[in-house]
Amino acid sequence: MANKVVETNEIYLNGTYYPLTRPVQSTLASIYPAKITIGDTTKDSQIRSSVISWSDWRGGIGVERMQGAADVDRAWYSTLNLRHRHHLVLSALANATTAETAAGTAIDGEITFIAELGSTLYAGYGTVPYFYTNGNSKWERVQHGGSDYTFPGSPNDSLTTRMGGTDNVVVAHEAGYSYFASSTTVTDVSYASVPTKTTDGVKFIAYWDDRLWGIDSAGLLWYTLTLNGTKVDDAQLPVQSGYVTALFVGRDATGDLILYASTKTGLYAHDSANARWVETEFKLPLHEFNGSGTTRWRDAIYLPSGLGIYKYINGAQSAVITVTGPDKDDGLPEANRGTIKRLIGSHTELIAAVDATAAPATPAPAMAYQSGATAGMVGHSSPAIPDSSGTSSIVAWNDVGWQTLWSAPSAGQPITEMLVTSAGEGDYRLFWGWNGVVYHQMLPPDVINPTQLVNMEYETTGYIESPWFDASQSEVDKLALKLKVEVEDAGSNETVVVQYAIDYSDSYTSMGTITSDGTTTYTFGSNVGTTFRSIKFKLTLAREAGTTTAIMKKSPDVVSLTLEYRKKLPAKYGHSVEVSLNESYKGNNPKGLRSNLISAIESNTLVEFTFRDDSGGTRNYYVDVVSATGIEYTGMDERGVSRISLVEP
Repeated sequence: MANKVVETNEIYLNGTYYPLTRPVQSTLASIYPAKITIGDTTKDSQIRSSVISWSDWRGGIGVERMQGAADVDRAWYSTLNLRHRHHLVLSALANATTAETAAGTAIDGEITFIAELGSTLYAGYGTVPYFYTNGNSKWERVQHGGSDYTFPGSPNDSLTTRMGGTDNVVVAHEAGYSYFASSTTVTDVSYASVPTKTTDGVKFIAYWDDRLWGIDSAGLLWYTLTLNGTKVDDAQLPVQSGYVTALFVGRDATGDLILYASTKTGLYAHDSANARWVETEFKLPLHEFNGSGTTRWRDAIYLPSGLGIYKYINGAQSAVITVTGPDKDDGLPEANRGTIKRLIGSHTELIAAVDATAAPATPAPAMAYQSGATAGMVGHSSPAIPDSSGTSSIVAWNDVGWQTLWSAPSAGQPITEMLVTSAGEGDYRLFWGWNGVVYHQMLPPDVINPTQLVNMEYETTGYIESPWFDASQSEVDKLALKLKVEVEDAGSNETVVVQYAIDYSDSYTSMGTITSDGTTTYTFGSNVGTTFRSIKFKLTLAREAGTTTAIMKKSPDVVSLTLEYRKKLPAKYGHSVEVSLNESYKGNNPKGLRSNLISAIESNTLVEFTFRDDSGGTRNYYVDVVSATGIEYTGMDERGVSRISLVEP
């Protein structure tokens, strides 16, 4: 039962009733001290509210919950272009080529390779090669001897190289490999010509040391000095059959280019002088897709492992390995997680195809700890996550952050091939295969201000989700006051939809749609504010749905997003009382009252305090005695008046 006070000018403190010389005086104690502004005032100099502004998203996607100011340039996920400061625009338009010939004959099959030969683009639909006709965005079938040509086996790998004074596309397949220098003649080379072989053909090919190199699924490496010349056995990978995942050229410790093979358990370097494979320090735990799509970009080898990517620089003293994949920080949303099976470099970015139909190797925390350089490789202890059938996507890394270049229009299909080339459309583009269709997207050769681009075509819609923001104090309630969104190039058809969610809910609340330039200000809670522990925002940009050049070049441009909010601590009260010790009171003489008061002051625990008749105990406070005066007089006289301050912690 709660203690209570029924007498006028009386308090109850730590088990003792005391008379007062004057009424209790209460104050609000749970307030932050006023801010101090040093130097020129800024938008955050106002005393009663705080401000956070987002105007630079170049840190990229992958942060679900902000950790202070360091994450103010990050997003949780986005399908917008994040590469520009003060410019948030739609991503580049993805164009789907028509899966049919100029005569209207339908084409079907998985995209099995994409290659360039001069200005001509080639692609395989299943076992059938086609070349691209730019004028009508369609395809024509490759011929041989005047008849439609079909590979003798399903393609596994391809490259374009110059051998014997002629440029050729070489396609490795289940029956060997085939090569062609034009769309009218194809030469098939049977794998039966390799001295020691398996029966499943050529898995991967590479060109190095003026030779064409091939490897089968059992790990047997061979070479030939001419495209149709004698095949020479070279080296056998010391791994299980089916473990090889890539064959490519990279730098060794001395800076020379050599052959490498990625496997499901790590990286192997080719020792050409002794015709053998040498295991590198880059050792990995077994995973089905370790090394799939490994590529050399700029100064390093980039090797995928699930949703992670290892950056490997082979130095003279030690190998330097860092983790750069989109699984760092908080990873990707569940629907967009998957396995990276293709990597390719462009002028400005490393581009990765995420297959959301296959499970990543490890959850993000298992890889993120390897943020520095190391001479060796420590195995992941986390298990593989279950397979999913999410939405595949293409993401890109620029040594600063990841952004999404394209997200598949539906779930359950992987991205099968990628190529960066100027062939096909005549300008610099990324081509890729998805669900039996070849797509392409314009790539800028350098980082260009969107306001200076004249030829860029934009997607019809895209969105960005900010991380959850809790003002670095999750335990404190905040009050959202105003949201200001500055937009350029908006109109009736170029719009920005503004939404917010609070307290980790998946449900968004719409604030409105912006259709004009300038700063639009939204107020929360009909001007009284909206309470939140954590808040995030979603902006959805859209342009008019059309395919004319003028329409496709339009995009709304978000300059900044600014939230005004207030922090508020739970209400805590302080009380000032003046206790009379001049006479006996309710069983205690002045000496006893003073002794009990000293006990309350010196208590290590909170003490109960009330001055109201409240049987429900709602005005019983548990306080610290933070100051006291007039506690002791002199001589034998125990009487007096003591002034004390009591505060809830």
